[in-house]
Amino acid sequence: MRDVDVAVVGAGAAGLSLAHRLAEPAAPGTRRLTVALLDAPPGPLRPPPRTWCFWEPGRGRFDAAVSASWRHLRVRPAAGPPVVGDIAPLRYKMIRSDDFEYLVDHDLARGSAVDRVEAAVETVEDVPGGAEVRWRDGQGRPHALRARWVFDSRPPGSLPAARTTLLQHFHGWFVRTARPAFTPGTADLMDFRTPQPAHGLSFGYVLPRGRHEALVEYTEFSARPLTADAYRAAVRRYAQDVLRLGDLEVLATETGVIPMTDAPLPRQTGASVFRIGAAGGATRPSTGYTFAGLQRQTRAVAEALRRGRHPLPPPAHSARSRAMDAVLLHALDGGHVDGPALFTRLFTRVPMKRLLLFLDGRTALHEDLAIGLRTPVRPMLRAATELPRLPRRPFDGP
Repeated sequence: MRDVDVAVVGAGAAGLSLAHRLAEPAAPGTRRLTVALLDAPPGPLRPPPRTWCFWEPGRGRFDAAVSASWRHLRVRPAAGPPVVGDIAPLRYKMIRSDDFEYLVDHDLARGSAVDRVEAAVETVEDVPGGAEVRWRDGQGRPHALRARWVFDSRPPGSLPAARTTLLQHFHGWFVRTARPAFTPGTADLMDFRTPQPAHGLSFGYVLPRGRHEALVEYTEFSARPLTADAYRAAVRRYAQDVLRLGDLEVLATETGVIPMTDAPLPRQTGASVFRIGAAGGATRPSTGYTFAGLQRQTRAVAEALRRGRHPLPPPAHSARSRAMDAVLLHALDGGHVDGPALFTRLFTRVPMKRLLLFLDGRTALHEDLAIGLRTPVRPMLRAATELPRLPRRPFDGP
C-alpha cells in the first residue's frame, strides 16, 4: 500500500492540468505535495486523440501546445452575408490532446513530485483519513494506494436527472486540399448552411491551419448521436457541397459527444473524493466548451491544496450563467426558438468579443441583461416561465 497526498484519476485535460499545476515549485508559505497521476493503459479505457478549443487574451499557460489560433471569427447564416468579428485582444486557440500531453509530460519529467502510473482504476472509496484507490496494471495485477485527497476526472457512468439534456455530437476531418481553400486568420465558429435536423440544430465548423489545411467538422445539438456512416456522409456533404473544397486528403478524424444539461453535477462524491473537469461540471451547458472552465477549477484546487485548505472544486460557472443556460436549453429542446436564427441574431447584434466574454461568464449583470434583450424575448420568457414546472428526469443515454 502506497501513501500520497493527492491522487488524480484520469489523464485527460482536467487530470493533466491539475497534475501540471501541482508539479510547480512550492511558493513560500505553501506545501510541496506528493501526487500520483493514474492514467488508463492503452486500450478501450483510454480516450482517442481529440481537440480542445477556448479563448483567452494574450499568452497563456499552455501556449506551447497550441497548434493554431485565430483573431477573427465568422458565423454564417443559412442565407445572406456572414458575420465576421475581430475578437482582439482575445485569441481563439486550439490544442490537440497529443500536444497537450507531450507538454505536460515534459514538464512533469523535470524532477517533480508527480508519479504517473498506468492504471485501470476499479474503485475509489473513502477510508479513515483519506481515500483508497484500487486498480490493475497493464498485466492485470492488482494494486492500491491511499491518498489524503482524490480527484476523479473520468466520465461519470450516468448523468443526474435533468429538466433538459441535449447532446452536442460531432465528427470532424483534418484535411489537406489540393488548392488553396481556407483563410488562415479566420475560423468559422458556426456555419448554418447545413441541412437542419427535425429536432435540434446543426452547423459546420472550420479551423484553418493554413491555406491548404483545416479541421472541418459537422456538429449537431440533438437528443441522439448519428451512426458512423451518417457522420461521414454529413462531413463529406459539408466539405464538398457547401465549402466546395474539391480534391482533399483526410489526415485524421475526431468524433465526440458532449452532454449539454441543466443537471447539477456533483463536485464531491466522498469525504476525500472530488470530481473535476466535465465530470465535475466544467462544461458550459449552453456551448459545450470545457477547457476554460476546468482551468478555473484546477487552479483553485491546486491553490487550496498547497495552502492546506479544503480542496472542494469551485463551480466552473456562476449560478446566473447556469440559470440562463437552463432557459436556453429548454427553449431549443422545446422548439420555442429556431436555433440557427437565434445564434445568428446574437452574433449579428452583439460584438463578438463581448459575446465570447458572456459565454465565458465574464460579463456583469447589466451586460447579461443587454445580451438577453438581443434574443427573441417572448419565446425565451415563455421557456423561462415553463422551466420551474418541468420535472427532472434521468437521461437514458445516447
